[in-house]
Amino acid sequence: QVQLVETGGGFVQAGGSLRLSCAASGRTLTSYPMGWFRQAPGKEREFVAAISWSGSGTYYVGSVKGRFTISRDSAKNTVYLQMNSLKPEDTAVYYCAATMKPLSSTTYSRQEWYDYWGQGTQVTVSS
Repeated sequence: QVQLVETGGGFVQAGGSLRLSCAASGRTLTSYPMGWFRQAPGKEREFVAAISWSGSGTYYVGSVKGRFTISRDSAKNTVYLQMNSLKPEDTAVYYCAATMKPLSSTTYSRQEWYDYWGQGTQVTVSS
C-alpha cells in the first residue's frame, strides 16, 4: 500500500510560482511512474503532468507546457511539480497519483491507469 501526501499549495498572484510536493510512505516510489492531476470548481479532474519511474520520460498537458515542470527525487521518495507563470485558470485542487504500471503515450493521462491517489492540495491564483 502507498500513501501519498501533497503539500505546497496556497494562494498566489498571477505570474507567480509555487512548488508542489508529493511525499510517499508505505512503499518506495522508485519503481512507480507518477502523475499530477487537478480539478477546478465545477469541472472534471484533468491530467496535468506525469513522469516515468526513471525520471527520463515526462508528459504534460498542452496548457502547462513551458510553465510547469515535474521531477522526482528517489532518495527523498518525493515527486515535485514546479509551477511558474501561474494563471487564474490554474486554480484547482491538485492531486498526485502513482501507478504500478508503466506509462505509455496512450496511458499517461488516463486517471484509471493510476492506482494510488493523494488527498489533494488547493492552489488559488488571483488575477
